Amino acid sequence: MLIKTKILLYGAGIAALLTLTRCFYSDKQNEGERLYTQYCANCHMDDGSGLRNLIPPLAGADYLENHRDELACIIQHGQTGNIVVNGKNYNQGMPGFEHLSKGQITNILNYVQTNFGNNNPRFSIQEVEKQLFKCRHLLEQ
Repeated sequence: MLIKTKILLYGAGIAALLTLTRCFYSDKQNEGERLYTQYCANCHMDDGSGLRNLIPPLAGADYLENHRDELACIIQHGQTGNIVVNGKNYNQGMPGFEHLSKGQITNILNYVQTNFGNNNPRFSIQEVEKQLFKCRHLLEQ
């Protein structure tokens, strides 16, 4: 009887631990990573290193700080033309992902801003909304 009680208590302890872990570590924390993997990693690579001379890196990219006010617009509408990242020219176009929500764009940006050796300030959804509003009006002109 004592062994059964110990086994039941041990099992209950493991179940409680798994439940508590789930409370503090939600799928929301992985949403940016999941979206990055789905929409960005094919070109920018899983580690944000980019693709040689074709696709710019996101890892340690000065572009993220220097063009912060444009990043949400770039994700939603894409980009063409020459850009300079860490002193190197890139001229490969990037497709836009117009179907992504403001929340999804915010999650992608925050994942990139805080991973790959980047330690940049996170985006709020309000900041992303302002950027998208601004670029939508520029595109309409």
